[in-house]
Amino acid sequence: MKHIISPYEHTNDTARNNSDCPDVVLPEEIFFTISIIGVLENLIVLLAVIKNKNLQSPMYFFICSLAISDMLGSLYKILENILIMFRNRGYLKPRGNFESTADDIIDCLFILSLLGSIFSLSVIAADRYITIFHALQYHSIVTMRRTVITLAVIWIFCTGSGIAMVIFSHHIPTVITFTSLFPLMLVFILCLYIHMFLLARSHARKISTLPTANMKGAITLTILLGVFIFCWAPFVLHVLLMTFCPNNPYCVCYMSLFQINGMLIMCNAVIDPFIYAFRSPELRDAFKKMLSCNRYQ
Repeated sequence: MKHIISPYEHTNDTARNNSDCPDVVLPEEIFFTISIIGVLENLIVLLAVIKNKNLQSPMYFFICSLAISDMLGSLYKILENILIMFRNRGYLKPRGNFESTADDIIDCLFILSLLGSIFSLSVIAADRYITIFHALQYHSIVTMRRTVITLAVIWIFCTGSGIAMVIFSHHIPTVITFTSLFPLMLVFILCLYIHMFLLARSHARKISTLPTANMKGAITLTILLGVFIFCWAPFVLHVLLMTFCPNNPYCVCYMSLFQINGMLIMCNAVIDPFIYAFRSPELRDAFKKMLSCNRYQ
């Protein structure tokens, strides 16, 4: 997206000259390698759930949704690198119709990655809430049919929103909408956490009788959320500064770290599968079977 996620090079030259902070440039090979690893890792997560019937439950379907979001973020960088390589070799006409269309599609993948992650984490939080405080009714509330419908609605909405944001990327309201979804997700999950804490205090004895897996799932969500915030928040801040104070030397100094912020986003897709494997014995066993080429039963 030319306005929302365009790199630091679009910043005003005068502002750069007034800043004492040089651009931090990372080799494209590093981005490409991390992106390839991210795609492969999350693809393994998807294949593990698809091939193992024991993992075909609402919770793992929501995790698959997050894995798809991470994979789209990595795929975005891979396609961008390929597009740049073709342009540098003269296979593409600079600023031509094909390049502009390809840019829009790639930018849409990036936005899909962020939106998909936000809504996937939110629905995982809601799932953990129901698991803990409505354990006896969980299977009647969170059915596979409702899970599939929820995920379908989420991805249809994300796709439509991504396309709209690409089309109206040069408008300030679009930037505000794009960046506001991040804190809104945090507020939603924080409200769930506060409610869970207050209920836990009043139902301490009941909570202590819950299966360990239920509480472990809540801890896993906390870790995933922490990693997501750490990896995406610097980029969201970059977008806000680029929009509202592009000529301020302090803002420009922060924006010189654009490639590091982009690297953090790529790392998020690599870290999440390790969290799944570390926190879920079932997924860990499935990974081991896949990597050892054993046949699923």
